[in-house]
Amino acid sequence: MPMDHPPSRTPARVQDRPTWLISRTFARSSGLLAAGFESHGRGLRSYHYRLLAALEEWGPASQAELGRGTGIDRSDVTAALTELESRRLVERSVDPGHKRRNIVTITPAGVAQLLELDEVIDDIQEQVLEPLTATQRRQFIALMAKLLAPEPPKS
Repeated sequence: MPMDHPPSRTPARVQDRPTWLISRTFARSSGLLAAGFESHGRGLRSYHYRLLAALEEWGPASQAELGRGTGIDRSDVTAALTELESRRLVERSVDPGHKRRNIVTITPAGVAQLLELDEVIDDIQEQVLEPLTATQRRQFIALMAKLLAPEPPKS
């Protein structure tokens, strides 16, 4: 039986489900991030931004700490840091107290790149939240944060 509606239409039983709305919002924001980084990030991606932001905020850290703190898989952290190091945005050195561990430090060029990427991220945040008022933005952010940190189940 042929469909009488465009294939891009969302079924009614799906369109108001929070999981659907969250996934569509994620897809839109991810697309905007990818486009923003592509045009302004000189080949960098959001995980590079997270690593630079973590190093700038937390100071020197091991690769394992960076992976845990940023939610990036260990092998992806290594590859991303290799790229950042090749661009002279971070430096890695052997931890004198633990010879098998590398300590990563952001460079002055890394801080400058982070500040440029902050502007890209700010523009994207504005695009994502553009339909909302200032009050709605604060509410949305508070609600999303609450969904990420649900209360433990009551016994």
